[in-house]
Amino acid sequence: MFETKFNTSKIIVVGGAGFVGSNLVKMILQNNPLTHIVAIDNLMSAEKENLPLDNNQLTFIHGSIADQSVLDQLQDDIDYIFHLATYHGNQSSIYDPLADHANNTYTTLRLMDWVKQFKKLKKLVYSSAGCSVAEKTFDEAKATTEQEFTNIKHDSPYSISKIIGEFYSVYYFNQHQLPTVRARFQNVYGPGEILGAGEWRGTPATVWRNVTPTFIYKAIKGIDLPLENAGLASRDFIYVEDICRGLIACALNGKPGDVYNIASGNDITIAEWANLIVKIADSSSNVELLPKRIWDNSGKRYGSTEKSERVIGFRARVGYNEGLQKTISWTKEHLSWIESTMKKHENYLRL
Repeated sequence: MFETKFNTSKIIVVGGAGFVGSNLVKMILQNNPLTHIVAIDNLMSAEKENLPLDNNQLTFIHGSIADQSVLDQLQDDIDYIFHLATYHGNQSSIYDPLADHANNTYTTLRLMDWVKQFKKLKKLVYSSAGCSVAEKTFDEAKATTEQEFTNIKHDSPYSISKIIGEFYSVYYFNQHQLPTVRARFQNVYGPGEILGAGEWRGTPATVWRNVTPTFIYKAIKGIDLPLENAGLASRDFIYVEDICRGLIACALNGKPGDVYNIASGNDITIAEWANLIVKIADSSSNVELLPKRIWDNSGKRYGSTEKSERVIGFRARVGYNEGLQKTISWTKEHLSWIESTMKKHENYLRL
């Protein structure tokens, strides 16, 4: 069985009310009855109801990790930090690069500079993005390894922020021996991702967050699924429980200063993904072929799993069919909550 026990006392999850963060909090609480978790989130793209707020092992702090009043509450009694906070996501960052900088780049710098002298801290796990280093190609997909370089041309401020976070992770490790470990995510999906979560961030992507929850909702409602660039691009989708296990593996087994892909190791085209969702949801939806988004040059890609399997003992468990079945079932069970969250933005977006 994969090890998820920390045998430790205090863990910080920055971005703890978000999609991945809340799932990580629940996984740690389930397997570590003596561990106390502090979840920090400004709720810009999250809902605090994602968290088990009645659990006395959990403390929730509403605020940004860039705020001094929040940093003042972090003292040198922390064993692990998971830094998952982000400005969600590509399209929001293109609309407002300054907000992306404030909530991606600046938050990372503030956190790392604050904890750089902490003596008890065992690991700080930084969530990066595979898109930041993946080759920009629509030809045959190639496995992206844990390379230490990136093309200077990026599709969005979000992608730039994520790689800058890696630069700071390496800098603070080399300069201050801060035990950072970089976890490069692929495309995460699963229960707990709420359409419309958080505040309006300037674009319809506030509601239609990522491809999977958008496709699942529309398939359940019988709405056609939009395929930009005819769905030719491919992605490495990884189920959220696998991402959480990967983050824990980075914390327990990762080498400070190093980087690991948290990936399924398989790619599937967006068109194939859409059709699979329609099939599993038993939906009447069709696909709608749309032109390429002008900013999106990230074509076909997936993450290499060789290093993560060999070094930190991580391998994804949940296949695409099983993961989508679980996610579709969860979405159906929570449809009223999801729609109430989407409705918050009806003054900005005609749903």
